[in-house]
Amino acid sequence: MKAASLFSGGGGMDIGFHHAGFEIVFANDIDPESCKTYEKNIGPIICCDIADVKASDIPDCDVIFGGPPCQGFSIAGKMDPDDPRSQMIWEFLRVIKEKKPMMFVMENVASLLQLEKFKDIRNKLIDGFTEAGYELECRVLNAKDYRVPQSRKRTIIIGSLCGHINFPPIEKVVPTVRDAIGEMGEPGRKMNYGVCKAKITVAKKPVLRSSPYAGMLFNGSGRPLDLDAPAPTITASTGGNKTHIVDQNMLLDREAFDWVSDYHEKLQQGNTSKGVEVPDHLRRLTVAECACLQTFPYNFEFYGSQSSVYHQIGNAVPPQLAWCIALAVQKSLCEIKNLSTNFFWSNQIKVDFSLEEYILYEFLMDAMRKEDCVNPQIDQGALDEVMSWFDKGTSGHAEKSE
Repeated sequence: MKAASLFSGGGGMDIGFHHAGFEIVFANDIDPESCKTYEKNIGPIICCDIADVKASDIPDCDVIFGGPPCQGFSIAGKMDPDDPRSQMIWEFLRVIKEKKPMMFVMENVASLLQLEKFKDIRNKLIDGFTEAGYELECRVLNAKDYRVPQSRKRTIIIGSLCGHINFPPIEKVVPTVRDAIGEMGEPGRKMNYGVCKAKITVAKKPVLRSSPYAGMLFNGSGRPLDLDAPAPTITASTGGNKTHIVDQNMLLDREAFDWVSDYHEKLQQGNTSKGVEVPDHLRRLTVAECACLQTFPYNFEFYGSQSSVYHQIGNAVPPQLAWCIALAVQKSLCEIKNLSTNFFWSNQIKVDFSLEEYILYEFLMDAMRKEDCVNPQIDQGALDEVMSWFDKGTSGHAEKSE
């Protein structure tokens, strides 16, 4: 199956679609450094304004996907619908109407679908797709429900000319920050590159919430991370004092003294922040850790300055979330074309994840992340062994569909 990518950035969404089995036949972005990142890791990309892309430039494909710039709709920004970047959703609509792929996927911030402020824009967009002949399903998905160690809510609009719209099922396992970055080593080492040097100081006027991981305890908008929960959203403005904060001692030792919780408790008791010094073991997330929390493959190579790389990472759709969405789209296309669906979407059985299936899932995901990000090399002997476990396990867990 073939797919075209718009607003491709560094390729987060493309990685997910590629690993779901799609051939990426076209990609486009306007940012030169993002395009160089894409070329290094995924393949050819046209670096130009989307307004200059004609439908005839895009090879025939089954699906077009992309995430138009969302700053004008984001609660992290000014929420200005007249922001020039907010107009890019209409360029996405234009390409879809002109090219008429069988299906499309559009990603944006959750507020585009949820806030009354954007109701008129939302309705105009939906009407545009509907008038072009598409059936639509619009949902807000949280990346943490799809094995991404990050709470990241996003609007996902899936359109189809022939119905059969599927969304990925929510997964049972919710990975944590510790799961994702706990074994990456000290900041500055090879596996944990891109140290953020933005200083951490206590806020002069702290904003308290019931949790020490909310509110504003420190300078900037970066929050201290609960290592045993998903991270808050990694934003495109990450890289300075908006970068989230890690307690290195607690990352290495669960039983270490929790300085952030202790400081939060003292503030709740009426103490002030005056004269409080932040210990050295509190630091900000590295580039590599942000990429990991976004589920980029470990060997993915970013191009550009450190601030540009942070920006590329924060702008991306997590590849793991994109993979789950791509599998759902693949299932829809298989239903439309009357083809057999792939392993994970078997229409012959309803799968309730067993331990054996979970081992297989982990094995394949590990291969995707740790080996070549486009063409992972999977040891056939190990795969055969895991598959034999799966065959044994599903006999007690698979239920024939009626």
